[in-house]
Amino acid sequence: MTQVPGMETSAISVLKRAVELDQSSRFQESLVCYQEGIQLLMDVLKAVKDDSKKVHYRQKIKSYMDRAEQIKVHVNQLKEEGKYHEQIRIADDATGYSYEVLFRPYVTEGVTEVWVIYPYTIKHIHQMIYCRKLYNFLRFCEMLLKASCKVKRIHLLTSQEEGDNSSQQASALSELKQSLQSQDVCLDLQYSTFHDREIRFDNGWIIKIGRGLDYFKKPKGRFSIGYCDYDLRQCQETTVDVFHSKHTKTL
Repeated sequence: MTQVPGMETSAISVLKRAVELDQSSRFQESLVCYQEGIQLLMDVLKAVKDDSKKVHYRQKIKSYMDRAEQIKVHVNQLKEEGKYHEQIRIADDATGYSYEVLFRPYVTEGVTEVWVIYPYTIKHIHQMIYCRKLYNFLRFCEMLLKASCKVKRIHLLTSQEEGDNSSQQASALSELKQSLQSQDVCLDLQYSTFHDREIRFDNGWIIKIGRGLDYFKKPKGRFSIGYCDYDLRQCQETTVDVFHSKHTKTL
């Protein structure tokens, strides 16, 4: 019984976030939060002994389940019609937008294949900035490995670097490819000249981020909060557009 207040607080926090996302028309994200919050409320229901409280929690659970089902129907209809579009605005200096948070609603259990269109920017980029871009792609791959899905193949379409960065790019991506192979994931590399930034999952979700994977600000110091935990890292202002296609195109 001593755990109930803490469980209830967690449920309220998650469901409050679900309602906020719902009201902002960020339906897929809100659906994930509703599902998590409902599960937390069900755990509370199992723990309480008071019959009147049980009635209260059952009513709350039913209410949130009804809304979650409405959202699911609405989202599925938009996906079926090819009209799903959601936009997320990340404000300058905002925090809480790690790859785990941003991509979690779309990296579902059935995902096995991912396409990443990720140009590294202009030629002769400063080596330190270029290194951060490589690490960002590495962090994205790590996020996929920790997700509930079983990704088997990651396609990376990127620009081939010249000058000093060429050997670094080849060495880094070769090392990452071998590391992913040890996790039973194949990294398929292709090179092209382009400026688009796009990530697609084989469940149909398409994510377009204005800055690509590089929307995090440089930390203020090596021992500053946010240096290691990207949930606490400040972001640059950007927009994230989410679409859905029944037919995910290959690169």
